[in-house]
Amino acid sequence: MVAVQAIAPIFALIALGLVLGRRQWLTEQGAAGLAALTFKLFMPAVLFNGIARAELSQGMSPMLLLAYFAPVLLVFFTVNLVVHRLRGRPSALGLAAAYSNNVLVGIPLVSTLLGSESLVYVFAILVFHSLILFSLQSFYVALGSGERVSLPALAKNLANPLIVGLLAGALLNLSGLELPEPFWRLAGWLAQAALPCALLVLGLSLARYRLRPSGTAVLLTAIKLGLFPALVWWLAGWLPGLGHEARSVLVLLAACPSGVNVLAFVRDADDTRPVGSAVFLSTLVAAISLPLWMLSLSG
Repeated sequence: MVAVQAIAPIFALIALGLVLGRRQWLTEQGAAGLAALTFKLFMPAVLFNGIARAELSQGMSPMLLLAYFAPVLLVFFTVNLVVHRLRGRPSALGLAAAYSNNVLVGIPLVSTLLGSESLVYVFAILVFHSLILFSLQSFYVALGSGERVSLPALAKNLANPLIVGLLAGALLNLSGLELPEPFWRLAGWLAQAALPCALLVLGLSLARYRLRPSGTAVLLTAIKLGLFPALVWWLAGWLPGLGHEARSVLVLLAACPSGVNVLAFVRDADDTRPVGSAVFLSTLVAAISLPLWMLSLSG
């Protein structure tokens, strides 16, 4: 019940954003402006503020990264291998099954359920999350279709304000420098605006797509919300040195719905519908599956 009460406001804000988008109460320009502010200013402030003051020795554990990214790679390569054999071409389906919405859903979820001190584990995953999966997807598509990898395009995808915020916060943390208190107050104000705006932006993004469930979308959702977090839960429990808090964070991140960013990597029109439906469907189903995962972790 506690997990449901904690998660309800998160999905209520997503639903509000969806209604705003479907009813067009917020203009397309207004939605774009809100998204730009959220991703270029508010969310980088959250990441910078959090990692600059975090105890990095807790988060940058090799076992922590292995427990999350070994299942990520297993799901990514397995789904892509099966789909490639069936369709004879690269697709973004493996990315949809492995890429979690750890920024828009993961950060609010972990901070609400486990407290802001647990975000250090989220930041550790975020440092490598997009870097690994977006790079692998770009190389996979290029090699599978006989194209050359566009390093400038890859660098543009990776060099975004979120990564800059993470790296700047980590550098400040490692440097040991002290910044004036007014600076931290400003960063805190920006961070407070980030989470509600991010959830509204997610709802607004989903409003552009229609839920057209197909067998492929349902299977991708089952892998994303069921198999993937189950693999993380098993491996995190088996590896040494990971406490209950770290394991809970990893499972919750794995159980987050597919990220909207996956749609940017769709190259074939036949993949647009299943990938878009998987992102939409996984977001809806996560409102039920996440409390169940939380319940299992508390047992």
